Amino acid sequence: MATQSKLAVILHADVVNSTALVQQDERVAHERIRDAYQRFSETISACDGTAREIRGDALVADFQRASDAVSAALAFQVENAEHNEGLSGDIRPRIRVGISLGEVVIADETLTGAAVVLAQRLEQLAEPGGVCIQHAVYEAVPRRLPFEYESLPEQPLKGFDEPVLPYRVTRRGQSSDGTGPSETRPSMAQQIRFCTESDGTRIAYATVGSGPSLVKTANWMSHLEYDWESPVWRHLYEELSRDHFLVRYDQRGNGLSDRDIEEISFDAFVRDLETVVDAAGLDRFALLGVSQGGAVSTAYAVRHPERVSHLVLYGSYTKGHNRRSLEEREKHEALDALLRHGWGQDNPAFRQMFTGMFMPGANLEQMQWFNELQRVSISPENALRIRHVNGEIDVTELMPRVSVPTLVMHARDDVVVPFSEGRELAMGIPGARFVALEGQNHLLLEDEPAWPRFLSELRAFTDTGG
Repeated sequence: MATQSKLAVILHADVVNSTALVQQDERVAHERIRDAYQRFSETISACDGTAREIRGDALVADFQRASDAVSAALAFQVENAEHNEGLSGDIRPRIRVGISLGEVVIADETLTGAAVVLAQRLEQLAEPGGVCIQHAVYEAVPRRLPFEYESLPEQPLKGFDEPVLPYRVTRRGQSSDGTGPSETRPSMAQQIRFCTESDGTRIAYATVGSGPSLVKTANWMSHLEYDWESPVWRHLYEELSRDHFLVRYDQRGNGLSDRDIEEISFDAFVRDLETVVDAAGLDRFALLGVSQGGAVSTAYAVRHPERVSHLVLYGSYTKGHNRRSLEEREKHEALDALLRHGWGQDNPAFRQMFTGMFMPGANLEQMQWFNELQRVSISPENALRIRHVNGEIDVTELMPRVSVPTLVMHARDDVVVPFSEGRELAMGIPGARFVALEGQNHLLLEDEPAWPRFLSELRAFTDTGG
């Protein structure tokens, strides 16, 4: 029997009052509990965890990072509360979750050790639909993530010599039982769900706000949880969700979406967009494409013109870097070599180079956030695969077929995508309006003059027929 010992973050989940549920209707109870743990296992996998086993009515999983374990637990609790609302009858499994950090032994996919027992004890302190974590887990989760904590009194736990300091944890804007916004927290909280593309890839998407629907097409290096609090993206999502029902998602290979995937292709990116808007129940919506998301948006608008009310493209291009010029190709080949060897390192020096390209006008806080985003959102292998696909994009033949109102905006001194690419888009799409923004940042920052111009142009455009 193969065994290994390692330091891990352990998640232990248990169904509240499972015996009473089974006594009501054994078949229905077992089916719904099994379904809940299947959905939970999918969320765990999407957050880079491993669901090791189900022991009776309990589930055990392990993670390398505390932030991933907490993200998985909170995302599932929100999804499960919403799922239960749609169930008939009183058999609606509610889950409690405990998370610990410590040494474990893995033998044939079975986890043992004090950390597993501690996670189980912590789970018993959680409210139905809630999450309780060890102090060591609390210390390991970056404070910048959108979580809120409630410190509980030290607890003497069976089997442990010293009392344990536990915390209840919620996503900002969510009540402690996972059922929705609390009265004392902001009401604008995004809801994260998962949908499955035809090839089996699970895509994470988030919704927030109210009003006419606006979908932001995914671009690489995204993470639904991390971006929501980031000074690089937060201002965009907050402003868009003031006026719209905003839908965004993590591209396959990124963030909370499946990362261990076979297909990464332009066609797959378009299919993912199709899957998300169908899962979100959208009939007609405005579509915002940033960077390579613009090409994906263009392809979608050609395939489904009846569903796109407005098309907004920012920092986008007609051709990927490998199809523009020999100079561009050689430059990006050099960048790929650096990415291959430096992306996953703890030292952010390699990632800082990409940050300097995407946002040369960023302040220190914004740079640090974007450096970290690169690490947490995508692996070096997936980053290279996606960059290769993006480099070969060519939508020049699609542009004349775009029949929806289109607005193209581009920064004059964009370092990542040449200004000429924005002009080519606007000239190639019939009737497209072009707005040149002053600046050099590929990603618009809140404190630059181009930001209010971008926002006012987008609002004016989407509020009219184009």
